[in-house]
Amino acid sequence: MPEREGLETVDILRLRGGCGAVLLGDAESTLSFLVPFGTAAQWQLPGSSCRPVPTPGAESHWLLPPTAGGPGPVLTDPAELRAALGEAARTLAASERL
Repeated sequence: MPEREGLETVDILRLRGGCGAVLLGDAESTLSFLVPFGTAAQWQLPGSSCRPVPTPGAESHWLLPPTAGGPGPVLTDPAELRAALGEAARTLAASERL
């Protein structure tokens, strides 16, 4: 997803304790959330896509690295992600009207 919307979504999920690992793609300015296997088959949300995880490298790095046994989850729950994306879109739309 685009970086601005993605960062707002990260903030929302972190406040709720439900943000897993997030990869920042430097070249495209996009964020990728790690979600459970099988999510792509049910994911249909305009402005985002669900595809195999790109690996960190020259064009990307971990914004929030996967930390098994760490303070937060490694994967983001798809339902929580969908809700946070909607909230982020509404928040950004409201801020643009100001």
